[in-house]
Amino acid sequence: MKKKSFWLISLLLVFSMFLAACNSGNETSGNEKDGDKDEANTGEPVEGGNVTVAVTSAPEGVLEPAYYGSAIDAEILNFMTDGIYSVNDELEYEPDLATWEISDDKLTYTFKFKEGVKWHNGEELTAEDYQFALETMADPEYTGPRFNYVEGIKGAKEKKDGKAETIEGIELVDKYTIAITFESVKINNLENLWSYPMPKKHYEGVAIAELGESEQVRQTPVGLGAFKVKSVKAGEYVELEKFVDYYKGEPKLDGVVVKVIDPAVANGALQNGEVDIMGVAPAQVEELETMEHITVEETKGVGYSYIGLRFGHRDQETRTNVDDFDKFKSKELRHALIHALDRQAMIDAFLSGKGTVSNTVIPSTFWIAAEESELNQYEYDPEKAKELLAEAGYKDVDGDGFVEDPEGEPFSISFGHYAGNATFEGRSQAIIQSWNDIGVKTELATGSLVEFNLYNDMKDKDDEALEAFFGSWSTGSDPDPSGLWANNAEWNYGRWVNEDNQRLLDEGLSEKAFDKEYRKEVYVEWQKLINEELPGIPLWENLDLYGINKRLQGVHINAVGYNETNTHEWYVTE
Repeated sequence: MKKKSFWLISLLLVFSMFLAACNSGNETSGNEKDGDKDEANTGEPVEGGNVTVAVTSAPEGVLEPAYYGSAIDAEILNFMTDGIYSVNDELEYEPDLATWEISDDKLTYTFKFKEGVKWHNGEELTAEDYQFALETMADPEYTGPRFNYVEGIKGAKEKKDGKAETIEGIELVDKYTIAITFESVKINNLENLWSYPMPKKHYEGVAIAELGESEQVRQTPVGLGAFKVKSVKAGEYVELEKFVDYYKGEPKLDGVVVKVIDPAVANGALQNGEVDIMGVAPAQVEELETMEHITVEETKGVGYSYIGLRFGHRDQETRTNVDDFDKFKSKELRHALIHALDRQAMIDAFLSGKGTVSNTVIPSTFWIAAEESELNQYEYDPEKAKELLAEAGYKDVDGDGFVEDPEGEPFSISFGHYAGNATFEGRSQAIIQSWNDIGVKTELATGSLVEFNLYNDMKDKDDEALEAFFGSWSTGSDPDPSGLWANNAEWNYGRWVNEDNQRLLDEGLSEKAFDKEYRKEVYVEWQKLINEELPGIPLWENLDLYGINKRLQGVHINAVGYNETNTHEWYVTE
C-alpha cells in the first residue's frame, strides 16, 4: 500500500527476500545497473493493452486496505486504491486525495478532499467516507490489524474500549472537509494517521464484525485507484480493468492481471512473455540479464531481514505485550547467537551477493541511520560465541555436544521459517547448523518450512513453536520504528518490553523532535540500545530486484515500491 509502514504488509519476503523499494525516480526504460542505462526501448506506445504482474504466493483475497494482512494483497490494492497522501522519491509526504492545514498548536489537522473524485461504483468520494474508515477502525468489533493508525486521535481509545459511540477528535466540517484532533503533539502524527477512506455506501448493511470476510471486500471490492476489480479467482489471479473515471486521468492500459506463479518457473514466464513485471529473487538475476527483452532493476530500499526472538506474548484484550518468556533473557546468549552467524556468507550463498550486512534495524536509506562506527559489528566468530555461552553459564554438562542452561536443564531453540523459493530451505538450515555448531541445539519448528500465510498467523498468535523466527520488514517511508519495536506494538512479534526502548521511541516523536538534529540524536541512541541488547538479530539490508519486460514502459520506481504512484501512466509498446 502507499502507506506501507510496518506492513505486514507483513514480511516483505514474498518477492524474493524482498521488500519493495528503489532509489530516486528510476523508470524502466532500459537495463539499469550502477547508474548506467542501456539504450532505451524506443517502441511507440500502443493504445490499450494488458499487462501481467506475477506474485509467487497466493493472495489472501482481502481487498480493503484496513483489513489486509498479506504482501500479495497489498500488491493488488496498490492498483485499485489511493490515499490522502503519497510518498515522493525523497520519502516526503505529498497531498493526493486531499490537502491539509495544521493548527498553531500542532494538534488539529484539517483535510480538504478534492471534489469530483469517484469510487469505482460511481459514487463521489466525500469526507464522510474518511470519517467512516476511521470510526470503523476504532470500533470494538473491528477485526483488522490497523487500529494503531487511528489510536492517536483524541477519543479513539475510548471508542475502542466501548466507552464512547464516536471518536471525539473527529469533526465533519462539510461535505469535503474533516478535522482530526490528536491526543498529543507528535512529529509524525500525519504519517501515522490512516490515509484510506472507505466506500461507506458500498458497505451499507454489513456488520463491522463481518466486514473483513464480506463479499464486498473479497469479491466485489470498490476503490479509488486507476484500476478496478473485474474478476477474482481465489488462489490464482485477480483481473483488473481500467477505471475510465479515474481522477488523475484515464489509464493508458486496458487492464492488469495479478497472477500467482510457481517461483521455479518465474524466469521462464518472463522469458516467454507470460509475465511483464515481478519482484525477483537474487538467484534469478544472472539468467534474466541474458534476456534482451528483460530489464532488471536493482536498488536499495527500506527493508531488512532479521531473526526475531520470543520474549513473551500479546494480551489481545489490553493490546499490550507481556514479557513472560525467559529463554532469551541472557544478553550473552543473544550475542553468542549473532556471532555464530556468517551473515556475509549467507548473503553470498542465498542472495547472490544482493544484500548488505546490517547491525541495526534502521535501513541506511534513512537520514536517522547510525554510522557503522557507532555500532557493535558482530563479526562472524564462533569461538567468541562459545566463550560468551560459557561465561553466561551455558555449558555442556552431559557431554552430548549441546549446552544446558545455567540451571543445568536441557536447552534448545525451535526456529521457524516460511516456505518460498528454493533458497529458503538452505538458508534456514544454515542458521540452524550455525547455532548447533556452537553447541546450541536448534531444530526447525514444525519440522518443515511453513506456508507463508500460516506462518504470519502463527506469529500473530504467538505460536509456541516459533521461539526464534526469520522475518523481513519493509518499513515504509516514515523512519520511526515504533510500529515494529515499541513495547506494545502489535508487530513487535518478539514481544520485547524494555523501559529505555519506549522512552527513546517516545522522545523521537515528542515536540522536541521537530528539531531534526535532535531527533536523529535520539534515534541513533535508540539504535545503539537495539544494537547492544539485540532483541532481534539483524541480518542484512535487502536489495530490491525487479524483472520487467521492455514492452512495459512508464513504470516509476522509488523507495516504497514500483506500483505506488503512477500506474495510470503505464503503457505497452507492442
